[in-house]
Amino acid sequence: MTAAGAPQRDDGGRPLGAFVDFDLAARMAARLVRPGPQASPAEVADAVGELRTAAAEASAPVAATARLQRDPTLGVEPDALVVDRASWARANVEAFRSLLAPVVVHPQGRHAGRARSGTGSLDRATTALGRRTTGAELGSLLAFLGTKVLGQYDVFSGIDEGRPARLLLVAPNVVQVERDLAVVPRDFRRWVCLHEEAHRLQFGASPWLRQWVADEARGLSSDLLEQPRDLSERMGSLLKGLPDALRDGGSGTGLADLLQSPAQRERVARLVAVMSLLEGHADVVMDDVGPQVVPTVATIRARFTERRRGRGSLDGLVRRLMGLDAKTRQYADGARFVRGVVQRVGWDGFNAVWQGPHTLPSPAEIADPGAWTARVVG
Repeated sequence: MTAAGAPQRDDGGRPLGAFVDFDLAARMAARLVRPGPQASPAEVADAVGELRTAAAEASAPVAATARLQRDPTLGVEPDALVVDRASWARANVEAFRSLLAPVVVHPQGRHAGRARSGTGSLDRATTALGRRTTGAELGSLLAFLGTKVLGQYDVFSGIDEGRPARLLLVAPNVVQVERDLAVVPRDFRRWVCLHEEAHRLQFGASPWLRQWVADEARGLSSDLLEQPRDLSERMGSLLKGLPDALRDGGSGTGLADLLQSPAQRERVARLVAVMSLLEGHADVVMDDVGPQVVPTVATIRARFTERRRGRGSLDGLVRRLMGLDAKTRQYADGARFVRGVVQRVGWDGFNAVWQGPHTLPSPAEIADPGAWTARVVG
């Protein structure tokens, strides 16, 4: 682990940037991300102000509905940050940098052989091209996602320096979607904040959860880096299979899925099960709180769900190939799990899920809330 503020280096003495050009990623994302909807200065100020207020006011009803409290040992978290699309992309470049640094900078020299092998001019040129390529790819991905994300609880940035997680709200995207859905702006902004505040409460009530998620994600990343030859071969298979994927619309399979070995798929399944829990729990809480603070919650939920189903063919294809449709399924799978458990044992029984890694649902249990209830609650 590198001290805060120190340059992050691999065991061959090269900085982390030798593998991924994060600065290029940030510039690329800011340049490629599409501008947000047209809005007057007054409309912008109104949206930003309402989102800040809604985020602050969401805490109490979310905690009351979920029957959870933030662990007092964690201290006070910073207020939500209301950002534009380019700022969201830059924040996520830093999140990727924080997430991947311990993977590349490994104290046992796990990847050092590859680092020290790059002594020839050809190896150095290849490395330089590779870091630019990965930086450009990351920037392009974040430019696309920067037009879609309404809010995000960023658990990775600053985790190794002991900085608290942060809540990001992407104002242009919130305004765009509320216009597309023709819903009451004030209600929609509150509804979005209820979901994101639920995420903040999940991690705040479970101090172990942030590090667990980071460790799992880093472990998977390390697995992928451990066998570059296998990864290269899987990439070749992916490219050969891409025409078929394009012809059949992706069949719901993300490109990343094609890069995983069977063991890695198991690891991904475990992480996806937890992500489904977090997303489904936030969706259930936001809707249960809704009528108290969002009078038009039923209309918003109906139109938002229909919007998820009704994406255009090109956008739907891109989302399937990038694995983003899996994100949508996480909401539904997780919500069914949460409601299934709550119906059996209530919120207090359900909240046993936050005790530690051993009480998290397995991939099989996400589809079988009765099995989780029998194992954990009894």
